[in-house]
Amino acid sequence: MIKDIVYQHKLEKENMISKEYVFREKLDFAKKFIDSDLIKIIIGPRRAGKSVAAFLLLKGKNFAYLNFDDENLLKVKNYDEIVKAVFEVYPENKYLFFDEIQNLKNWEIFVNKLKRRGYNLILTGSNAKLLSKELGTVLTGRYVPIEIFPFSFREFLSAKGLEIKKEEINVPEIQGRILSYLDEYIRDGGFPEVVVKKLEARTYLETLSNSILFKDVVKRYNVRFSQKIYDLNNYLNSNFSSEFSFSKLRNILEFRSTVTLQNYLSYLEEAFLIFILNRFSFKVKEQIKTPKKVYLVDNGFCSHMSSRFSQDSGRTVENLVFVEILRRGYKPNRGIFFYKTRNNKEVDFLLKKGIKIEQLIQVCYRIEKIGTKERECRALIEACEDLGCNNLLVITWDREAEEII
Repeated sequence: MIKDIVYQHKLEKENMISKEYVFREKLDFAKKFIDSDLIKIIIGPRRAGKSVAAFLLLKGKNFAYLNFDDENLLKVKNYDEIVKAVFEVYPENKYLFFDEIQNLKNWEIFVNKLKRRGYNLILTGSNAKLLSKELGTVLTGRYVPIEIFPFSFREFLSAKGLEIKKEEINVPEIQGRILSYLDEYIRDGGFPEVVVKKLEARTYLETLSNSILFKDVVKRYNVRFSQKIYDLNNYLNSNFSSEFSFSKLRNILEFRSTVTLQNYLSYLEEAFLIFILNRFSFKVKEQIKTPKKVYLVDNGFCSHMSSRFSQDSGRTVENLVFVEILRRGYKPNRGIFFYKTRNNKEVDFLLKKGIKIEQLIQVCYRIEKIGTKERECRALIEACEDLGCNNLLVITWDREAEEII
């Protein structure tokens, strides 16, 4: 029986590797580790392209493939039988690729055993806990994380067939096409199937969101009050790029306790639906106690899962910039924060490496509105005085300039 399952997965693998895909920017980083003895963990939200990224990473390699989204495979109690069946079907394989490994009970012990036996392992997972509690306790220092989010704008343009040469970037026709695609990207987001297969974004994202909530949250954590977590997710989808406090959120959604609310928020974070950002302070206690901000993993959720009747372009673009900063390796509440000045002026993003504050960023969709530029720059300059950081950036729609103030 197990051997039959592995054969079925081999057919899936052959079908997958026969297709052409958009090259993912993270693969240049991942390729450095492909032949190392570190376990390669490709992690991110469902349907963001983790499996495809793994297939691209292993292109031209002799590898075995198992997908642990298959319920028949999860029924197997003796994991050595899985290994035996894999090597019956793939006797010469050099790499083991396990897809959605978090579905397998005690998967980290199984993986650690294979690691000790010297196998080269590539794993994908849709739960952020893979990189913390579950993985860190068993495989400390023996893995490399590779985060895959929905398409970046560069990947989005590649999927649309628009390859731009450096010398063409200032051609008005090219700029117009780029801005047209940027409008679409801001509205519909970058989930690969929406972009490549041109699926209707709203229907696709509603189905995906419900699937993630059921599979990766309600089912995984045995959530008793499932309607509450659906209500919480819907509320956050309509209030992205906004501040919230636990007490206010608890009262609005009528949670019985703050602890339950915090647990539910952590489940949504672990499923890569949301990210919670702290306000920066040199005192960690203040970071914990002050209100937070929430962002969504993809702008399609901002547009199509919100209950708002009109789109707030400023907040939508702010969400887009936040996710792009994540793609560039900054971690929430370690490398990226938001900031309030001594006079309560808000700076959208503070970037930090180690103890050094690297950059302060404001996001403003329309800088030409009366008073807007002055307001945004005043907040940055006041933050600059507070923090001693002179690297100040305003990200706006399509204007590029450098000014001394």
